[in-house]
Amino acid sequence: QVQLVESGGGLVQPGGSLRLSCAASGFTVDYYAIGWFRQAPGMEREGVSCISSSDGSIYYAGSVKGRFTVSRDNAKNTVYLQMNSLKPEDTAVYYCARSLRPCSGRPSSYNVWGQGTQVTVSS
Repeated sequence: QVQLVESGGGLVQPGGSLRLSCAASGFTVDYYAIGWFRQAPGMEREGVSCISSSDGSIYYAGSVKGRFTVSRDNAKNTVYLQMNSLKPEDTAVYYCARSLRPCSGRPSSYNVWGQGTQVTVSS
């Protein structure tokens, strides 16, 4: 069964860090582009980061560049999102997703989604 499962979310103070995990089953993560998205209440889902399958190219949204780092552990079949210097505006449900195409910021390019993990940044 093809599946993605996110974990690692939680409540953190501004300036803090979290590492999200996206564990894949039923397929191999390095064969696909894997994207991270987030959705805040009342907002559209937005692309945060993506790691491509072919050459490992990495992309970040401007709002997270320099603070977030995406990586992939092929042995564990898992993709990570390290989030540092978190801000209240980073509060959202975070999703990972698999794309059949190269990295894209459009949710419609992704056909397998995890259930999401809540990240709340608040003092």
